[in-house]
Amino acid sequence: MKTKLLIVIFLVVLAGTATFGWLGYQLFTTGFSAKTEPHAIEIFMARQVRHLAIPITQRNSPNPIPLSPDLLQEGLAHFADHCAGCHANDGSGQTTIGKKVFPQPPDLRLAATQSMSDGELFWVIHNGIRFTAMPAWGEGDPAQDLDSWKLVHFLRHLPQLTAEELDQMKALNPKTKNEIKEEAAFDQFLQGSDSAAIQSENNHHH
Repeated sequence: MKTKLLIVIFLVVLAGTATFGWLGYQLFTTGFSAKTEPHAIEIFMARQVRHLAIPITQRNSPNPIPLSPDLLQEGLAHFADHCAGCHANDGSGQTTIGKKVFPQPPDLRLAATQSMSDGELFWVIHNGIRFTAMPAWGEGDPAQDLDSWKLVHFLRHLPQLTAEELDQMKALNPKTKNEIKEEAAFDQFLQGSDSAAIQSENNHHH
């Protein structure tokens, strides 16, 4: 028994030494820049910390909202409007913002996210994750946050997303300032063309 305890203590000390050694190497070489691809150790540690940060009671919470086509559409629209800027419409995280934050958004379609329980996904959406770009979207009493539970259903649907749904989401994505200016300029152009055409027709009749 004593030998086993000593082995466990040795392994813990060894793991701690290796971890702090790696952290020291990072600090004195590349640092923790958002431009640097995170090491597998760092990803593993971050996921373990995230897992431990979620209360056990919350991890086991089932989704209180039954899945339906209408609910899935609500989740799709919410995701396209609020989440796609970082996570991309397909959940891949391959966006301009997603590539420049640290840690980068995970591919929500893969097992690392899909293997999380509904309660864990809800907790992350509602509370956010400290020291990351993931904000807390939930407000007030978590029991009243039905929108986050709807998003959980949509996250489960991401691996089966269709081309038609992606096209639908593109139309729902928030527009950038440049896109808004371009649309306004185009509308003015059309209005000017219509006015000119009407004026020309009136002059022709007179």
